Amino acid sequence: MATLPVAPPDGEADKEKRSASRRLAAIAQSVMDTLGKPIDFLKATVRPVTGDNFRVNVVIGPNAGSARIAESFFVTADADGKVTNSIPAIQKCY
Repeated sequence: MATLPVAPPDGEADKEKRSASRRLAAIAQSVMDTLGKPIDFLKATVRPVTGDNFRVNVVIGPNAGSARIAESFFVTADADGKVTNSIPAIQKCY
């Protein structure tokens, strides 16, 4: 029985995924640098909305079972993950 050739992994797709992950991490870091770190900080999540627009949620709680969203922002970011606009404005809170 003949075996079909296996295509090599798509390096370009992997590169794009890594680039997108770095951008999301940079957006989260940018928001947290401005906001400060709240007590019981668990994580900051970044979700793409459209184009250069993202939703950033700051999740707090003593553990994952009692987590809640303490802060939430709609942000616009450049290709490097630098936040250029935010609704509401991000202010130092912690």
